[in-house]
Amino acid sequence: MADLFDLSGRVALLTGASRGMGRVMAEALALHGATVVISSRKQEQLDEAAAWINAACARKGLAPRAHGVAAHAGRKAELEALVEETRKLAGPVDILVGNAGVNVFFGPISEIPDAAYEKTMQVNVQANLWLARLVADDMKARGGGAMMFTSSVGALRPSPTQGVYGMSKLALVHLVRNLALEFGPFGIRANAILPGLVRTEFAKAVWDTPEGEERARSKIPLRRLGEPEDFAGVAVFLASDASNYVTGQEITVCGGTSLWN
Repeated sequence: MADLFDLSGRVALLTGASRGMGRVMAEALALHGATVVISSRKQEQLDEAAAWINAACARKGLAPRAHGVAAHAGRKAELEALVEETRKLAGPVDILVGNAGVNVFFGPISEIPDAAYEKTMQVNVQANLWLARLVADDMKARGGGAMMFTSSVGALRPSPTQGVYGMSKLALVHLVRNLALEFGPFGIRANAILPGLVRTEFAKAVWDTPEGEERARSKIPLRRLGEPEDFAGVAVFLASDASNYVTGQEITVCGGTSLWN
C-alpha cells in the first residue's frame, strides 16, 4: 500500500501561517512532501517562518520547500494576488488551509460596534469563501484537492464576551458543509478544524490568566492546554489520501472539553 500520508508533488497554501498553529501545520505538510506557501500580513514574520520550516526540512535531508507571501486575509484583491503568486512560485493549489482569523471585540453581542462585527465576519467567513473559490479550479483540473478551515469550539456554545466570534466560527462550519456538498462531485474535500483553548498568542488573553490555569488543571479531561504542535497530525491527515472519504466534517481538537457541550 502506498504511503497514505505522502504529500510529495502537492502544493499547499496556508493563511495565518507565520506563527502558532499555522506555522506548525505548514511545517508538518512540508515534512510530508508538500511545497508550502504561507501567508499573513507581515513579510518579515513570513520570511522567518519560511526559514524555520526550511531548516526543519534540511534536518530531514529535504530540499527547501517553503515560501512566504504577505497578504491581508480580509482584502479580496490581496487574496487574489496571493493565489496568483502561489501558482508562480509552486504551481496549482492542491491543499488549502484557511487559518487566518480575528477576534476584535470582547463583550456582550448586543454592544458590538458595526465595524467590529463586519471585520469579524469578513475575515473569519467571507475571506475563506473567497479563497475556496479562487483555488477550486486548480483542484478541479487536477481531479481533487483538500480544503480545511480553522473554526473553534466557540462555535458550539454561547459566550457572554465572544458571541460574535463564535457566531462567525459557526458560520464557517456551515460554509465548510456547503463547500463539501458543492465541490464533492469534483473530488474536492472540505473540513473544519475546531480547536479548544490553545497556547498561542492569538488566545493569550484567555489562557494566560488564573482562570485559564484553573480550567486547564481541572476542566480539560487531558489536564492541559492545547499546543500548536497538536495540530500537525490533523493537518497532514486532512490534506492526505488518509482522509480520502472524509468531507464536510468538524474535527474537534480540544483535549475533551467539548464532551459536555
